[in-house]
Amino acid sequence: MHTVTIDTIHIGQGHPLALIAGPCVLENRDLAFRIAESVYRLAADLGMPYIFKGSFDKANRTSLSSFRGPGLDAGLEILAAVKRELGAPVCTDFHLPEQAAAVAEVVDLLQVPAFLCRQTDMLIAAAETGKPTSVKKGQFLAPWDMKNVVDKFTAGGNHQLMLVERGAAFGYNNLIVDMRSIAVMRELGYPVIFDATHSAQLPGGAGAATAGQREFIPALARGAVGVGVDALFMEVHPEPEKGLSDATTMWPLDRLHEVLMSAQRIDAVGGRAG
Repeated sequence: MHTVTIDTIHIGQGHPLALIAGPCVLENRDLAFRIAESVYRLAADLGMPYIFKGSFDKANRTSLSSFRGPGLDAGLEILAAVKRELGAPVCTDFHLPEQAAAVAEVVDLLQVPAFLCRQTDMLIAAAETGKPTSVKKGQFLAPWDMKNVVDKFTAGGNHQLMLVERGAAFGYNNLIVDMRSIAVMRELGYPVIFDATHSAQLPGGAGAATAGQREFIPALARGAVGVGVDALFMEVHPEPEKGLSDATTMWPLDRLHEVLMSAQRIDAVGGRAG
């Protein structure tokens, strides 16, 4: 099993369960810092390695009129400020191969969105930056198909790769998490992350927006940690229902502690230990 190093954080077998968390989209600087500072303190209290995540653009919103984010330049400025002032590593996703180099100058972890996980140019561009990268398994892919993703990304010699489970399409407007997927992807030799919040989505379930079932997030997180993941990915917000993206599946900031405590207890005796 490869170990991925993100700044001073090591993710993989034999290392603590890590957390990648932040708002779905960078709504503004003040909110980004409010979330980052709160989660940073909580993670430190729990001894959990933490990486702040925020998107500068949500290029796959359901509706044309939906808020997409501050854009590349303004978004990277916010992420750079969080990293500089808080000292936490930062992560964001990108949507075009030509964005990879600029993003890699600022962030510690690149993220390839699920819908783009098969795009060869995206994977090569991420790998060529030399930066650690997490690739979300598409809702349309079988877990064993991620071997092709691994082969594309690592062809140039970059093995700083993590794979992300975020649910699979189950009919129309629904996702289901097949926990076997986590075990299958671990066999590919790279750390596996569980995206606990996107896995609770009902894509397009609100017509012009994605709906979701927030109430199932803790159960899904516990199940994934029990099977054996190396990190949890969660989108969090102080008032999720007022969030400008993924309002139905971001997890309330003031309830994050209970999810993480439970996850840590399970990780101590769960899938990675068994």
